[in-house]
Amino acid sequence: MTKSLHILNRLSFGVRPGDIEQIQSMGIEAYIQSQLSPDSIPEPPQITRQLNQWRTLKLTPVQLLRQYKPRRQKQRSEEERQQARQKAKQPLQQAIQARLLRAIASPRQLQEVMVNFWFNHFNVFARKEDIKFWVGAYEQQAIRPYALGRFRDLLAATVHHPAMLVYLDNWRNTAPNSPGAKGRFRGINENYARELMELHTLGVDGGYSQDDVIALAYMLTGWGLDLDENKGDSNGFYFDINRHDYSDKLFLGQRIKGSGVAEVEQAIDSLASHPATARYISYKLAQYFVADDPPSGLVKRLAKEFLQTEGDIRAVLDTLFQRPEFWQVNEYGRKFKTPYDYIISAVRATGTKEPNLKRISGTLNQLSMPLYNCSTPEGYKNIQEAWLSPDTMLRRVSLATAIAQGRLGDNQSVDASQLLNTLGDSISAQTKMEIENSPEKLRAALILGSPDMMYR
Repeated sequence: MTKSLHILNRLSFGVRPGDIEQIQSMGIEAYIQSQLSPDSIPEPPQITRQLNQWRTLKLTPVQLLRQYKPRRQKQRSEEERQQARQKAKQPLQQAIQARLLRAIASPRQLQEVMVNFWFNHFNVFARKEDIKFWVGAYEQQAIRPYALGRFRDLLAATVHHPAMLVYLDNWRNTAPNSPGAKGRFRGINENYARELMELHTLGVDGGYSQDDVIALAYMLTGWGLDLDENKGDSNGFYFDINRHDYSDKLFLGQRIKGSGVAEVEQAIDSLASHPATARYISYKLAQYFVADDPPSGLVKRLAKEFLQTEGDIRAVLDTLFQRPEFWQVNEYGRKFKTPYDYIISAVRATGTKEPNLKRISGTLNQLSMPLYNCSTPEGYKNIQEAWLSPDTMLRRVSLATAIAQGRLGDNQSVDASQLLNTLGDSISAQTKMEIENSPEKLRAALILGSPDMMYR
């Protein structure tokens, strides 16, 4: 496999027709730098037009709830109730279609890779309470703007977002003896504080204690929602002074004065700049871009860059892409694709101009990776152990036939010779020989279902 293919397999969701020629023309380093600066890459007008048609992507969580959540009105007819139920599905459907369209067709591929990476890192579950109305807004407002920015800003955006506050139950988190401790707001909920440290920042071995979890949970008291009374911000975030614990806290060895919202901002500062966070985030990035078990020396170098640049994600990735560990030839084509990676890469390889986004979403459901529907807070894993099984391979081979027949695109059968030309050296000599000895009508499916297509 060539360096050009390797960089496309790791910085993008796989090669499209013309990609290899583009990299060869501009050079690998220029390609990397352009991907690290997505605003420098023009978005095709057809993508912009399509995104503009999905109006829910432009709405705040408050607007989404007011406009799309069905209201209980007994006087409504059955037809009106059915229309309301169908309308309520639109925010999630449009969020899914927008994500898939960008992943397949946007030339800003590294940005799309990082949006997927960070959404899994800061996962929320669409089927919990009202989150189905908000996942698109969460991605648009809390993930996408910061995917290549500073980790501290990304972290803060997720901490404030209603989707996260509802998913990990912090919207009910209340100081037990506060004036607001009544009804459903009766006490401390440690869920979010624990996951914020274990999964989002320090990692399970990050050196924090149960006392730190409790201290952070008390700092997060009163952080909740106001979606009806216009007390909160445009997203619906609201700090309730009557449910907050105003005592001083000891957190990660630091005394934090009881002061309301500022307490959590201080905690975010501490977590975002902590060496354990630098190690944990660096490990996850190296695991995604290099190997399931990344070299410890690489992780240390990335963690150093993370701390020196105050969590500049772009700088950390730039360092990663320059490291010899990233360019180890024996790691080329060794990362097993998740179902999401596989489907997107296969559709991209066909070069279809009209991806059938609804069917593609359905295939992700069939492969046990429905978009926005991972119920556990750690999100979907990106390692081989989580996805490789005989059943997985059988399902992918079956889907390869559907893709080759154009059923996930424009219903035009895929030309096998063009597909081979697009994929280049990512298809092994052995696979090419097997394809040449097969009936022509089966060749595209055999390429898309080959072992070579399962890895990146």
